[in-house]
Amino acid sequence: MNFKLILNLVIACFVLIFAFQNAVVVKIQFLFWSVSMSRSLLILVFVGIGVVIGWLLNSYVSFKRK
Repeated sequence: MNFKLILNLVIACFVLIFAFQNAVVVKIQFLFWSVSMSRSLLILVFVGIGVVIGWLLNSYVSFKRK
């Protein structure tokens, strides 16, 4: 089998295990805004936001160099 496929399957399994173990609903409050969501979804959303910000900053730096 392809190494990338096996690696992606292992990572997907870890993500599923993480999601099942952190399914507790937590309440987040910020100023006048509050939301209830599962802890795993909250962490994944913020990791996704971090990835997007990193990608945008990397694109900006690469664009400035050229």
